[in-house]
Amino acid sequence: MDLQYKIIFLDYWHTSSGLSAGAKLDSSVLKDSDNLPYLSGKTIKGLVREMAELLGSNDFVDSCFGREGVDMGECYFSNASLDNTTKDEIVSNKLQDNLYDTIASTKIGDNGVAVDDSLREIEVVIPITLEGYIDDVSDEYQEDLIKALKMIKRVGLNRNRGLGRCKVEVIK
Repeated sequence: MDLQYKIIFLDYWHTSSGLSAGAKLDSSVLKDSDNLPYLSGKTIKGLVREMAELLGSNDFVDSCFGREGVDMGECYFSNASLDNTTKDEIVSNKLQDNLYDTIASTKIGDNGVAVDDSLREIEVVIPITLEGYIDDVSDEYQEDLIKALKMIKRVGLNRNRGLGRCKVEVIK
């Protein structure tokens, strides 16, 4: 069975590409070949697994997500990206740069003064909606998977510091 969902971001968010932009940015956002942001299936799988483990159903976790070093699990998590209509509109009008902003942060020392060489700038994405799907979901665990998806409230870097607030809606 195929389960489709939307991630509706309510705030700036950042999932790292692992690359910097030289002197300009310490961390840039994960982007596709059209310079559009997306969430990798691996990131989503990890977030959903974390929520599923909180639900306490070991059979569901082992079946869908696999066991470390033993198997990968039955469920396939696609990347989450913009819907095709929105993608086409953004790309055809060359609006990709409007999706991103830069935020800066610095470490404050015990004396209340910024610590030398601690200024960091990261690229963030404006609040948008991404869509994805999970394939090969067993009927037996569909409701557990929906519960785990809906438990996700934050995604990405600095999610404990205000970035990445979101809600997940399941599309049946």
